[in-house]
Amino acid sequence: MQHMLDSSPEGSTHFLDIDGLRRPDVTFWSIWDGEQLAGCGALRELDPRHGELKSMRTAPEHLGRGVGRTLLTFIVEQARARDYQQVSLETGSAPAFDAALHLYVSFGFEPCAPFADYVEDPFSRFFTLAL
Repeated sequence: MQHMLDSSPEGSTHFLDIDGLRRPDVTFWSIWDGEQLAGCGALRELDPRHGELKSMRTAPEHLGRGVGRTLLTFIVEQARARDYQQVSLETGSAPAFDAALHLYVSFGFEPCAPFADYVEDPFSRFFTLAL
């Protein structure tokens, strides 16, 4: 969370805090390496056909080990199992988000306009994946 706050100005961060992750429309998953948290991510239902990828994070000591790709694969599979037609996401535009952007694009996500309650913001980038 602090990384996102350090990389985007106030008002331009859209991560879910603990209470947000506990909402009934959000499902949260984590990946563990023994007793060590390796990564986490969530899927929020926007409507019965559209999900939003939220709170994807990889622990710094696990970067470059495939945690993000494994988690993203799993979450997209869950979206398909829910019969979503689309999964969208918002991420930052600062250089600190370049690795995440590369992962999403390599997975087939394409740039899109703001969705749900988002608005244009120079510090945000929006992507969607048709399922």
